Amino acid sequence: MSIEYLGLTSINGPLVILEGVMNASFEEIVEMKVDGTETKLGRIIQLDEDRAVIQVFENTANMSLSNTRTKLTGHPMEITLSEEILGRTFNGLGQPIDGLGEIVSDIRRDVNGKPMNPVRREYPRNYIRTGISAIDGLTTLIRGQKLPIFSGNGLPHDQLAAQIVKQASLSSGDDQRDSSPDSAGSADSADSQISSEYSDRRDNEQFAVVFAAMGVKHDVAEFFRRTFEESGAASHVVTYLNLANDPVAERIITPKVALTAAEYLAFDKGYHVLVILTDMTSYAEALREISSSKGEIPSRKGYPGYLYSELATIYERAGIIAGCKGSVTQIPILTMPGDDITHPIPDLTGYITEGQIVLDRSLHQQGIYPPINVLPSLSRLMKDGIGEGFTREDHQDVANQLFSAYAKVGEARALASVIGEDELSPVDKQYLSFGKAFENEFIGQDIFENRSIIQTLDIGWKLLRMLPKDELDRIDTKLLDKYYDDTRVK
Repeated sequence: MSIEYLGLTSINGPLVILEGVMNASFEEIVEMKVDGTETKLGRIIQLDEDRAVIQVFENTANMSLSNTRTKLTGHPMEITLSEEILGRTFNGLGQPIDGLGEIVSDIRRDVNGKPMNPVRREYPRNYIRTGISAIDGLTTLIRGQKLPIFSGNGLPHDQLAAQIVKQASLSSGDDQRDSSPDSAGSADSADSQISSEYSDRRDNEQFAVVFAAMGVKHDVAEFFRRTFEESGAASHVVTYLNLANDPVAERIITPKVALTAAEYLAFDKGYHVLVILTDMTSYAEALREISSSKGEIPSRKGYPGYLYSELATIYERAGIIAGCKGSVTQIPILTMPGDDITHPIPDLTGYITEGQIVLDRSLHQQGIYPPINVLPSLSRLMKDGIGEGFTREDHQDVANQLFSAYAKVGEARALASVIGEDELSPVDKQYLSFGKAFENEFIGQDIFENRSIIQTLDIGWKLLRMLPKDELDRIDTKLLDKYYDDTRVK
């Protein structure tokens, strides 16, 4: 029989203190009944003998020291799961807000998850196509990877997130097709056979997206909802929304709820799940607010000293487990305060994740979408999920050459600003032309444009032909001879 505690010791913002507690557990969920009518949920975040600090998931404005009755549930926070969550919208606690009723299932999971056994982790290999050239071509997203997007206030990360949700898919057989002149006509080569087998394996694979928004405004939430519905993507998307006026305590639990759903779909039901978390800065600021309420000693920029471990707890829930058909891939999105990439949130995120995609304000001001700055962007697992049998044999070399050529564009622009463009060498002028075309045609694309990996690589070759052949020193000679002079690769 559960014990009910009458009254509270103190209330401090989203935190309440209850003394005289017996047999309580860390992370245990409590039910709090206010004035005998309204029920609120909270979780125990600190225990000191018989003194419990409880984080309330809802507003505490109408709570007083005498009008609250508290009951321990005996279990951590759990959510109900089934495949019926696909196409549904929930709040940050996993409660339905789309008017379609509760999820009916016997399966309930602890939102804190369980650590993946490092021995059972499989190395990520296959890639996820986003339809965005700057990502697919140069910072390829690999299944099981965690690849954050570093943005800034006012940059179009919301539009980019929505576009990825709409377009993301397991690469199809078309993406495996070799469009070189050697493959035109008959397709009896070993490469074609590998691609065909690889494509057949993917035909039976299921794909889903779990989208979690933290601290977003109502108009942003409506933008995501409308975009998913109009694009037809909503049927394979699970959405968790924590609005800006929702309690900060809910914001802290939202990514854990979303990842619990993703793990269920991936490891119980065999889906390949892409998880998009936006905005991790709102999550970190909620942690800072709760930490301040607890009276903890702040660390860098006022954030708690355990910010790194909290972020790692979320990011490390991505991966592939041996023996399980599915996978969990993460794209966390964070806005860098003051566009400062050395700020604690992007800084610590960079230590945990496998690369980053960086949005650039100057490209945005030029009207280029998506404004991805490819030079500081990278995907550390890219090399193991591209190339022959995955995308196309020339993918890695083309990416290396585009990176190298665009770096030289920066040098040519710096020189032109000193001596003037007319004084540049003919090759430097070619690099200037290449840089402008690269930003407008390769990086830049329409918000509704969904490019295949073949289209992306062909655009890359089209741009590389603007440079002398002897400048392309990052591409294997055989590939250069095969693709450089092929005018059909446009």
